[in-house]
Amino acid sequence: MMRERDVTIFYLELPEPGAFRPAPNKGPELMLMQARHATPELHRFLYTAVGGDWFWVDRLPWTRRQWLDDIERPGVELWVAYLEGTPAGYYHLVREADGMVDIHYFGLMPFMTGRGCGGWLLSQAIERALALGSGRVTVNTCTLDHEAALANYLARGFVEVRRECFSKALPRHAPGPWPGA
Repeated sequence: MMRERDVTIFYLELPEPGAFRPAPNKGPELMLMQARHATPELHRFLYTAVGGDWFWVDRLPWTRRQWLDDIERPGVELWVAYLEGTPAGYYHLVREADGMVDIHYFGLMPFMTGRGCGGWLLSQAIERALALGSGRVTVNTCTLDHEAALANYLARGFVEVRRECFSKALPRHAPGPWPGA
């Protein structure tokens, strides 16, 4: 059953590389690895596992081919954080033709939220984005994301450049990390 929900999207940009304020990892020791042979299955797993509680539903109907087309685009990178061999979070970067890098997806697995790792993982994403591009880094978040998401982005130096409010038909409850299970 669907219902209309008010949603606000916050379009954020790092105004210059010098505005970046990195955060230390205050939580458990994490290892970060680039998924150099990322598959549609890995991308979809991370998308649903991280976003399932936050109404990340736009890509759920995608076919394997759509996922593959998305990850095979030039300039796409997927990085996964691990805690003792278990995926703990990820970020998905997209470098555009003009050199701008967008943090397309970012987040922690549910078992990792509230443990002091979000600022550190976002800092890693920003550092990689700055290394890849022209110094222009963007990210979007919305009122459907984790309640600490916007504060984390702002604390790392992002500023709001635009805001969009609209109503969206969404399931009554977030699909959770195992949609359809």
